[in-house]
Amino acid sequence: MLKEQAILIGCHTGKQSEESFHTSMDELKALALTVNAEVVETFIQKRDQIHSALYIGTGKVEEIKEFVSEQEIDIAIVNSELSPSQARNLSEHLEIKVLDRTQLILDIFAMRARTKEGKLQVELAQLEYLLPRLHGQGVALSRLGGGIGTRGPGETKLETDRRHIRRRITEIKRAIDQVVKQRQQYRERRKKNSAFQISIVGYTNAGKSTLFNRLTQTESLAEDKLFATLDPMTRKITLPSGFQPLISDTVGFIQELPTTLIAAFRSTLEEVIEADFILHVVDCSNRHYVEHEKTVHEILNELGAGNIPILTVYNKSDLNSESFIPYTTPHILMSALDNEDLHRLKLTIEQTLMDVWESYEVKLKSSKGKLINQLKRDTIITTETFNEDDETYVIEGFVSKDSPLYTNITQSE
Repeated sequence: MLKEQAILIGCHTGKQSEESFHTSMDELKALALTVNAEVVETFIQKRDQIHSALYIGTGKVEEIKEFVSEQEIDIAIVNSELSPSQARNLSEHLEIKVLDRTQLILDIFAMRARTKEGKLQVELAQLEYLLPRLHGQGVALSRLGGGIGTRGPGETKLETDRRHIRRRITEIKRAIDQVVKQRQQYRERRKKNSAFQISIVGYTNAGKSTLFNRLTQTESLAEDKLFATLDPMTRKITLPSGFQPLISDTVGFIQELPTTLIAAFRSTLEEVIEADFILHVVDCSNRHYVEHEKTVHEILNELGAGNIPILTVYNKSDLNSESFIPYTTPHILMSALDNEDLHRLKLTIEQTLMDVWESYEVKLKSSKGKLINQLKRDTIITTETFNEDDETYVIEGFVSKDSPLYTNITQSE
């Protein structure tokens, strides 16, 4: 398959620090590679503010236009969300297809979505993005053709009238509401069954899915590409003490994730809001790891998940040759590919939970087999002894105050 020849365009205003701007440009390149584009050149302009009609200044546009015609470039990818008129003007001046950051992310999401819910959410985000951009798209549509930026709804839907798109948006929202209700029922059932929920979160491409696969011994999609996981997966794992929490893999976070996407993927990210504990995976071999951590913390706070206990997993330590300075505590430095590190992680998860849970000691008759099994499954047991004289178990351990077992244990003590 022939790769589309692409150029990247970024406008650096005073609103963004030098470091943050270059991080976002690096990300744009990674996003472009994810959709199989070949990045030929990057154009950056420093301005006090974005050009209202063209995003960048007219002189820079002329310079890029000359390069485009000489090098036979197929597509220009812009590192911001363009207004409908900016996209149209830039495309007319450069005479090639112009894609903004939001469209590129939507395109990747369209490639990645696997479940019915994921596909509905992508289509909703794409249609809501396209609706205000339908006006005067005749010329732009003729340039769409195949390739990057045309996945999902496609040309035929773009050419239909606004009424049809609004009607489709309403249908999709109704269908998503239905899926969300089903997910809520499932979560309520899980809570009733006192299942403890761990969510794996992190910047995109930090190694979340690899860690999830290794902990659960399953195969979710794990690729060295951005946004490899879009559909949340939940599995049960067993920790060294016998404690059996549920663990979920989630979509990766990114700087300036378009608001349409945060809204559209709300139900995917609700796994995080409902979590009892968060594993925050950070690629410690990435030189921008502190920026990435800050972005994830900001999004967690926006989602209302800022107060959930969290363990930072500094992953890919095998790729990090420099002496590493952690940004947050509690943390663990490890590689998801190392078996010993995985065991250390399981022990660290238990230790971190014991630091915030309540300790307990309980004496139970051997006839209380059901409760004893529940304690083994849903609490962290540190010691268990059996007294043959009166046929009782003495069990010591730690339990979450939010667990239905907490009341049972405190009443039994």
